[in-house]
Amino acid sequence: MSLVAIGINHKTATVDLREKVAFSPDKIHDAMKSLASLTKTGEAVIISTCNRTELYCNNGEAQDVITWLEEYHQLSHEDVLPCLYQYRGQEAVRHLMRVSAGLDSLILGEPQILGQVKQSFVKAKEAGTVAVTMDRLFQNTFSVAKKVRTETEIGAAAVSVAFAAVSMAKHIFSALSATKVLLIGAGETIELVARHLKDNGVESMIVANRTISRAEAMCEEFGATAITLEQIPDFLPKADIVISSTASPLPILGKGMVEKALKQRRHQPMLLVDIAVPRDIEAEVGDLDDAFLYTVDDLQSIIEQNMASRREAAEQAELIVEEESHLFMEWIRSLESVDSIREYRTQSMAIKDELVERAINKLAQGGDSEQLILELANKLTNKLIHAPTQALTQASRRGDLNSIGQLRAALGLDKD
Repeated sequence: MSLVAIGINHKTATVDLREKVAFSPDKIHDAMKSLASLTKTGEAVIISTCNRTELYCNNGEAQDVITWLEEYHQLSHEDVLPCLYQYRGQEAVRHLMRVSAGLDSLILGEPQILGQVKQSFVKAKEAGTVAVTMDRLFQNTFSVAKKVRTETEIGAAAVSVAFAAVSMAKHIFSALSATKVLLIGAGETIELVARHLKDNGVESMIVANRTISRAEAMCEEFGATAITLEQIPDFLPKADIVISSTASPLPILGKGMVEKALKQRRHQPMLLVDIAVPRDIEAEVGDLDDAFLYTVDDLQSIIEQNMASRREAAEQAELIVEEESHLFMEWIRSLESVDSIREYRTQSMAIKDELVERAINKLAQGGDSEQLILELANKLTNKLIHAPTQALTQASRRGDLNSIGQLRAALGLDKD
């Protein structure tokens, strides 16, 4: 196998260029078929996300793949080439495994990339650009990514503000599914918070936003209730968890409002997480009994500790990837040896069949049987030892002791 991987990602190119080399979902099937036509085996997979575009080909030439990419997107060689990376053979295998395990991601250990790689593989199968080798490669890769997840802590620690906020809530409340959550704001961060809460079983969510239409649009996805900022005092007493992230220049929740809500809750504890800059929740709220206030600075210290934990886990993950890429290449080499053995056996049988046919014909014409058997044995021996003899002679002339040793071992000359 001669696997080639050509790619561009967040480390090597700007967003502008990454957008230009991306493949839209409605065109990727035809793109894979076109790319696969460049290879001897018709195997190709394209991975295209917001952070990377990578082309994997079996038995393809790297330069052909690069030229194809440039021509497909009508981009100049000068613009694309400096931003590309290339891997071959085991390096390509290792890279694909690292990508799928989240070791090459913008956020170390993020799990979304594995799903994206799996989707790309499914699309390639639908396009008919996957055969035995690429199928085995990607199936092994998915197993490696799962192994990294189960045997290391690379995905255990929160490394985004949104995820850290939800993780903190999980530590305080034994079952998030039983909690009522008030989200203030409807931007990207709060949307991500809502997604994490939904994944953790939260069913009761209220989204407060200055623009009610924006809150309603987000609520449709998560089955939440939309309210205005002015309605917060009415809903705050029902909230076990409050997470806020707006662009407001002034605090939205003051000490008095929270204090009143806690009295109505009969002093049941309330977790408040303020991930806005400037703050959405007055710092004095933290002085109230039964109010547990955390800011973005508190979360950031957690994230930094967790990133250190992920980097330590990544070292273990790299060892797993290294070992598994070696095992895959051993499988590839076993296929190559099977092909070589089959070819050698076929060649030897053809020589034998040719000489036996000649001997039978001569025997039918009245030839001496003993003489013909001796002649057959001599000719068959000479034919079979011709190539090894030439190889030994050439290695001896070059003084290539390593090749001589390998040939002797292959011919069984050094057996005890």
